[in-house]
Amino acid sequence: MQVLQVQLAVQADPAEVGRARRWVRSRLQGHGLDPDAPIAETLVLVVSELVTNAVVHTGSPAVLRLSVPLPEGDGPSAPTLVRVEVADGSCTAPAPRHAAGDATNGRGLELVELLCERWGWYPDGSGKRVWCEIGDGATAVPALERTSGAGGALIA
Repeated sequence: MQVLQVQLAVQADPAEVGRARRWVRSRLQGHGLDPDAPIAETLVLVVSELVTNAVVHTGSPAVLRLSVPLPEGDGPSAPTLVRVEVADGSCTAPAPRHAAGDATNGRGLELVELLCERWGWYPDGSGKRVWCEIGDGATAVPALERTSGAGGALIA
């Protein structure tokens, strides 16, 4: 099975979130994946939330990385498992919050938690990498992310 692995540098500007969403859609469509499949819609929402967290809460640039299995055969299809990673320059651990009432923010990681098979984070250089997997839960997370040592955490 071939896997598309692509990444996008994101500047520390909230306007970059929209660019990241458009980039994800174009990558899916450009590689024969159905951009209207439910998993694609979920992917765009999760990317939006993770990139927003990275640029708004850290005030520093980030790197968005996607790993998507490519369809075999003719016609667009939906991938079975997509991995999203966002690396930023902050070593502060991500913490899901439960937003109160009419609050317009504070629900990003809660959405990620609800929409993904699993997610977590681990230290990466002087910052951290937040990752999630969307789709078929049968594929295991690599051992590095499955450990909770060295400040890393698996949240499933």
